[in-house]
Amino acid sequence: MKNVKVLGTGCANCRNTVALIASVAEARGIDIALEKIESLPDIMAYGIMSTPGVVVDGQVVHAGGVPSRDKVEGWF
Repeated sequence: MKNVKVLGTGCANCRNTVALIASVAEARGIDIALEKIESLPDIMAYGIMSTPGVVVDGQVVHAGGVPSRDKVEGWF
């Protein structure tokens, strides 16, 4: 199981990123634990300055804007 965190305060891009990640994981049959982090101190602890940010298994893999579907598929 992959642990995935989407970092952001709740903007449309953050919500779209959560939906995209969930969609890709479901389409590929991958079991993930998807968590949304909205606390600014928690987001800043990852060094993210542009949201949404994405953390997969403890590693920041994306920051700023909605990632492409191809990029998300590459994480899995």
